[in-house]
Amino acid sequence: MQKTYILDTNILLHNPQALFAFEDNEVVIPLAVVEEIDRQKRRQDEIGRNAREVSRSLDQLREEGSLAEGVTSPGNGTVRIEVNHGSIDQLPAGLDWSKSDNRILAVSYQLQREGRIVHLVTKDLNLRIKADVIGIPSEDFYKDKVQFTSLYTGVKTEALTGKQVDSFHRNKKLILPEGSTGHPNEFFILKNHENPSQSALGRHPGDGTLVPLVHGDEECFGIRARNKEQRFALELLLNDEIKAVSLVGRAGTGKTLLAIAVGLQKVLDEKVYSRLLITRPMVPVGNDIGFLPGDKDEKLRPWMQPIFDNIEHIFSNAQENKEGRTKLTAVGKHSRDLDEDRFKSVKIVEHLIERGVLEMEPLTYIRGRSIPRQFIICDEAQNLSPQMIKTIVTRIGEGSKVVFTGDPEQIDHPYLDSCSNGLTYFVERFKGEALGGHVTLCKGERSALAELGSRIL
Repeated sequence: MQKTYILDTNILLHNPQALFAFEDNEVVIPLAVVEEIDRQKRRQDEIGRNAREVSRSLDQLREEGSLAEGVTSPGNGTVRIEVNHGSIDQLPAGLDWSKSDNRILAVSYQLQREGRIVHLVTKDLNLRIKADVIGIPSEDFYKDKVQFTSLYTGVKTEALTGKQVDSFHRNKKLILPEGSTGHPNEFFILKNHENPSQSALGRHPGDGTLVPLVHGDEECFGIRARNKEQRFALELLLNDEIKAVSLVGRAGTGKTLLAIAVGLQKVLDEKVYSRLLITRPMVPVGNDIGFLPGDKDEKLRPWMQPIFDNIEHIFSNAQENKEGRTKLTAVGKHSRDLDEDRFKSVKIVEHLIERGVLEMEPLTYIRGRSIPRQFIICDEAQNLSPQMIKTIVTRIGEGSKVVFTGDPEQIDHPYLDSCSNGLTYFVERFKGEALGGHVTLCKGERSALAELGSRIL
């Protein structure tokens, strides 16, 4: 039997394609939702872009028939805009009729009374609570959701015999044991079940074999892996054949630090890429402080301060060893006024930007670009929607590599959660692709206090 799905505004602003995601069922858009979409269309961000896309989609449907009566959708369902249904008198006393949420609720209630199988689809928790109180089934939008609790980690443990572990060390290769499978670029912790102290680390290239790590023990600007997951991350970051990498982990696990260190290595030392491009979504934590003064770079500085801190830490750390001092000389060899004191200050970031090897770019300006031969880091990717992740990936030009880092348990975006954000969506969709690789970092290395706080607070 056909169902009637009533869509709240936040569903369409989260995913404009939700209009066509309900197959052969009826999709109803209350007129109050169209009004809210209209109020958002002038915004110069992802929400504004999605509002405009929804308006264009509705306008295209309008050309095929009356939206008030219903237009056939690509999935053989119907899409219509509901104008007349709903009255405040139908709802419990105390609800404000001027609020769009209550008008959407009234439409849902009236359609249900007419005998339709109604489902209200909204990301608003309070609207779902009110719907439940008056007996209207409600739900979130699940089409682009991923179960975060069972998210692919990129790491698997395999129990082997001592002979198999010895063979792996000796031959630098091992055929996957019978009954075992792995995704391309998935890592294996090989343990001797006869002697637990004997183990090995391997990567599955996707051809049914396991091979040893090649890059896991390398040092990049004085930064080395401190645990096995960080070794796995370096293996992915330093492998130029892997073009898309995702690193998930709590605060302090080293996601951003490792990505930036490898990016600098690849750009400044190995010259594999022409530039290190770093971007992150500008979603405030807590109350926004409003507009920031200055030009684009000055406005961007507070948002990018964590990136600046990581870069300065990397160069400060590099100064402490001979290899690092050589790297610093290489960075500054084209600048006559560069001296040791400059590298001890925040000027190192400005110098890299002046040389054109480092670029900080807000996500607002990514759309429409083509980005070839660059090492791209998108930090705090858990605050991106699946559509924004797609926008970034489709900007990647020939010879470029993209790295997404983030913690799906720390989301500031009002319409996203640990299951619906773009980072978890990317991890799940790319886990079977040879060009992609993923690792979930588990152990905090920032400090003992940071790790304790992340774990127990």
